[in-house]
Amino acid sequence: MNKETPLQRQDNAAGNSAATHGDRAGAVHGVTGPRFGPVAVVLLTALTALGPVSTDFYLPSLPSIARYFAVGEADAQLTLSAFLGGFAVAMLIYGPLSDRFGRKPVLLAGLVVFGLASFACSLADSIEQLIAARAVQAIGAGAGPVLCRAMVRDVFGAKGASRVLSYLAAAMALAPAVGPILGGFLQDAFGWRSIFWFITFYGVIGLIATVALLPESHQPANRVAAGPITMLKTFGMLLSHRRYVGFVLCQTFSYSGIFCFISGSAFVFIDMLGVSPKHFGWCFAVFVIGYMIGTILSARLTHRVGVDNMVRLGGAVALMASIVLVSIALIHQSVPGLLLPLMVYMIGIGIASPNSQAGAIGPFPQATGAASSLLGFLQMSVAALIGAALGQLQAQTAVPMTVAILLTVVGLNLSYWLMVRPSSSSH
Repeated sequence: MNKETPLQRQDNAAGNSAATHGDRAGAVHGVTGPRFGPVAVVLLTALTALGPVSTDFYLPSLPSIARYFAVGEADAQLTLSAFLGGFAVAMLIYGPLSDRFGRKPVLLAGLVVFGLASFACSLADSIEQLIAARAVQAIGAGAGPVLCRAMVRDVFGAKGASRVLSYLAAAMALAPAVGPILGGFLQDAFGWRSIFWFITFYGVIGLIATVALLPESHQPANRVAAGPITMLKTFGMLLSHRRYVGFVLCQTFSYSGIFCFISGSAFVFIDMLGVSPKHFGWCFAVFVIGYMIGTILSARLTHRVGVDNMVRLGGAVALMASIVLVSIALIHQSVPGLLLPLMVYMIGIGIASPNSQAGAIGPFPQATGAASSLLGFLQMSVAALIGAALGQLQAQTAVPMTVAILLTVVGLNLSYWLMVRPSSSSH
């Protein structure tokens, strides 16, 4: 039996009340209402995608960047790991700040940092400068997913957030689907610097649109102080909540598996299997289509099946697909042979990931920003470490990437069965 502290019982009761209130709010002020209209929801999706835009667009350029600066694969992949490290640190800060000062002003500050650092990436004269600029770029980009998740929770409540996050995830998947394709063409036509010019333009447009179109969702009456002691106490409360930790681990392993593909796929498909940079984007699109299918299924089924069962279902699908993936990598590697199980794997992750996020942040209406921040920090920190370790292997086959994906899926399933499921049965 999992015994909750009085503070946790208070948070769960508040979460249940907020869920009911949030669903009513979603009906009145949801995507078609005066508070968050369709344009605001589209903008939230675009801002949530700051991370994918910053990584997936330049994936086809990784081998070219390595050659340009005369460095190895591991050094080039550090531009990815440094981004995730900066992203993780940023996520730990933005949520509590937005709980105190509101979502919009903190989001605007992050977008300014993102635009300036993206331009600095385009001017880098060494791999060290590019790595440093990428870390600062990530600090700006971290504002997008943290604050957009918090805004969704503000408006739609605990139960409605899962549905809306699923739809946002499906739409957001367009960025990694289109990104490598467009990035491949930009790489072939203008070189790797042009990709960072495009990312800079994306950030500037996002900044202007946020100023003009995005309303504040966190009203002054609901704001709380965000001093260091308060932040630490809030994080401590969250980490003592078993279901929160379980869902965070589910999301962390889900994202880590995706990042294994992100960090290793360009070298596997371009360098090992001979796919051209402009055609690599189509391989990546197959991967992302699987994610879109999973998130659409999640949006349609979660309200009937429940968050917990959707995480369990997604984990099972991803596990079966990743076992097949490793088997193919060991027996006979080919582009179609790897892409099909990767697509099915991503269907499972698309089912599990939005529900893991909603399950984590749902019970904490007064600390939504902090819950979203801690979730983002942990998932990005683990993914950055896994990506750096994968780059050090200097692999000549797809086996390390596929085995790493399988291990993350095992972690996802263990987190559900050991943390989320026992906690569910104790209520």
